[in-house]
Amino acid sequence: MQNSIGEQLVQDGLLTPSQLEQAYTWQKHNGRQLAYAITYLGFVTQEQLSQYLNLELPVPQKIADTGLSEAFLTDLLLKSAYLESGIFSVQGIANALSLPFSIVNQLIELIRSDHLITVRGAANYTSSQMFELTQRGRERAEAALKISAYVGAAPVPLEDYTRILNKQSVRLIELDREWVYSSLSHLVMSDQLINQLGPAFASGRSIFLYGQPGVGKTSVAEALGHGLPGEIYIPQALEVGGQIIRFFDPVTHTSIEPDQTDHALQLDLSQKLTYDPRWKKCRRPVIMVGGELTLDMLELKYDAVSKFYEAPIHMKASNGVFILDDFGRQRVDPRQLLNRWIIPLEKGVDFPSLHTGLKFRVPFDQITVFSTNLNPTDLVDEAFLRRIRHKIHIPSQTEGEYKEILRRACHIYGVHYDSEVVDYLLDVYYRKQNRTLAGSHPRDLLEHIIEYAAFLKQTPEFTIETVNAAAANYFVGL
Repeated sequence: MQNSIGEQLVQDGLLTPSQLEQAYTWQKHNGRQLAYAITYLGFVTQEQLSQYLNLELPVPQKIADTGLSEAFLTDLLLKSAYLESGIFSVQGIANALSLPFSIVNQLIELIRSDHLITVRGAANYTSSQMFELTQRGRERAEAALKISAYVGAAPVPLEDYTRILNKQSVRLIELDREWVYSSLSHLVMSDQLINQLGPAFASGRSIFLYGQPGVGKTSVAEALGHGLPGEIYIPQALEVGGQIIRFFDPVTHTSIEPDQTDHALQLDLSQKLTYDPRWKKCRRPVIMVGGELTLDMLELKYDAVSKFYEAPIHMKASNGVFILDDFGRQRVDPRQLLNRWIIPLEKGVDFPSLHTGLKFRVPFDQITVFSTNLNPTDLVDEAFLRRIRHKIHIPSQTEGEYKEILRRACHIYGVHYDSEVVDYLLDVYYRKQNRTLAGSHPRDLLEHIIEYAAFLKQTPEFTIETVNAAAANYFVGL
């Protein structure tokens, strides 16, 4: 999303193209965020920018407010009702389509006048008023299901999604030294490394972490990712060119909304909603993939049977962090994988394609972390490494760091820490073996000790004997 905020400010008349170009030049020379550059140069006041970036998702009151056509929403309602045996309530449909009560009422008036539904029971409208599809309504629902079997939350138009995504960009987060230390407080590392990691994440750009196996590359990326502040809004689905893309994924997105199945929230949506219910309020996503990643996973997934799309894995990481773990061990050649991302990383935009041939533009707004224990120069050439802003080596742990990690692990597992046993462990299994210290070893060895004690139905103890037993099962090539 390198240019989107600036371009949007120009589009909305708050900046001129000339001012935006000046802001970009200043940003490149000073290494600050574009938003800071715009206010520093006096093109927009801080108050104006804050007001502009204020997230507003007003509850739509009329069909036109959704950005979707009457026909589109009508078909979605009929499909949902059809799959519920053709009988539905206003409130039930409002919940199923994530639409306010008022809009569902408008749709019902339209389809009643077209004789697609009929009223069951009393004539007065209530949230529990029941309706039934007519034969004509069933036929239209069946025809709509043949075009697309998607049934669920009404989608958000691409234009609205792009606007909101830009306003909650990772590049607008203010991160400082205190935040970095707080996010990494459970890890043991040097101040020098922390001072490298902080600015890298604060930039909102791509990061290359490399180092020996087990030194904590993935732990660092996850800790900083989960530490990102702020809530964001994620659409349940997108509408692009008449096609539907399912976006919200409960596996990868953590909703922080109250349970919508709670009876108290089912009484009247028009009274309870504080923002457009087609969106989910979530934590910033942290998505990690490893050796299973293929190029296909980075493209829209079209189901020829259901006739709708699933958003690609990296697109679901928008406004958050995408971690490509064990880079270089995927089933696809690293150069092919990185070639796919040259434009997104450099220009801040991606261009997904629909099966109809339509390509559309979406901001590429995520902190992309490449993590590898292989030599970076063996994986990619210098031209690509240049496009990755931050290259950070995660060194092996020192003896002091190793001891502190082991001490903390013993405290967590309730095992007595013995400094003499630690010296024995370091001398016999590291110094004499010329073995590299890795931050993952203390925890793994301690878990071996605990598992062995559990098998013997004994209290786990950190002794020379238990260390030897654990090392015999853990290390290879002794």
